[in-house]
Amino acid sequence: MTAEVEGISAAGATSESRRYTAIADAELLLYGPSHQPRWPLPPLPAGVSPALISWVAAEAIQIQPWVGSIGLSKLPPFPHLRFEDPQFGPAACISTGHAMTPQRVQQLLRKGQRFGERLRHPLVLAECIPGGTTTALAVLCGLGLPANDLISGSAIHPPMALKQDLVQQGLQSAELSATPSSQELLAAVGDPFQAFATGLLIGSLSSSQPLLLAGGSQMAAVLALALNMVSTRERRLLSNQVLIGTTAWLAGEILTPTGSKRPSLMELLALLEDHFDVCISALASGLRFGDSRHRSLRDYELGHVKEGVGAGGLALLAQLRGLSLDRISQACDNAMDQLLESKLNPPESPTNPEGIQPRKV
Repeated sequence: MTAEVEGISAAGATSESRRYTAIADAELLLYGPSHQPRWPLPPLPAGVSPALISWVAAEAIQIQPWVGSIGLSKLPPFPHLRFEDPQFGPAACISTGHAMTPQRVQQLLRKGQRFGERLRHPLVLAECIPGGTTTALAVLCGLGLPANDLISGSAIHPPMALKQDLVQQGLQSAELSATPSSQELLAAVGDPFQAFATGLLIGSLSSSQPLLLAGGSQMAAVLALALNMVSTRERRLLSNQVLIGTTAWLAGEILTPTGSKRPSLMELLALLEDHFDVCISALASGLRFGDSRHRSLRDYELGHVKEGVGAGGLALLAQLRGLSLDRISQACDNAMDQLLESKLNPPESPTNPEGIQPRKV
């Protein structure tokens, strides 16, 4: 799997720990920092899981998150939505050029589309995918977008060359046509979340429900895959339904070595707008941690972690609901206090409690 490539992600200090990052982050999002987790947060090079920010924001505006399981190697030990058989597990490393079977891609696209068609309320879509910025880069490059120098990551210094090498290997191994379909790209160098989320975006055209895509380049990649699958008219409808919400740290990051003064995410979204002839709306939360009591939060100001688990989108939503930035920041400090206190009494080895079953969707 792509997440286990050495040095590819800081969402877990080791390749072994990154196998369980998504479950640990989801448990924090659902139950908060005082909860004794069955899957403790993996060690990070710096910072703290963005799920902490997401939990704070969700609690503040009284949102109850739903967690979906796609592409995991373990069954989450808490109630969740199951979108495919757990035996599928993670996708193969994108360097193979055969990340998923075409059949799996089609099944996930259909599941996502049905989910989007049945929406009756606006949706905040978030993700936790170690190595996900690399699969995002892969599908964007496969669509013909010059995104090599525009995709960040959880590390303070994203491994740009490593990402580009994996993408190049994967696209060469896949032997795709000059204009591959989204389905072909997903099977070659995508990930399971991308397939499901792409279908969800397409399905939302039927339900006409607004979507807040909480993230950065990974959400841009999903949007690009969906735009590539629909008609010109539907592209404009979909782009009008979607808002990308992210953090100030990601929104202000400049990666390009070309001397551009525009943030890289802004450059990336401009590429999508030109390529698909649409207008894409994006906003960033103003949340900052320069005055935080905790070093793990101040690390965000240095460029660590930046985004994930919907942190930017949920913090933005909290702002739009009237919460001050000072109040959100203070709540994050208090949550860090609780998290550190809970670590003084570590849980036993993680197990799946009896009686908890996933809900099939």
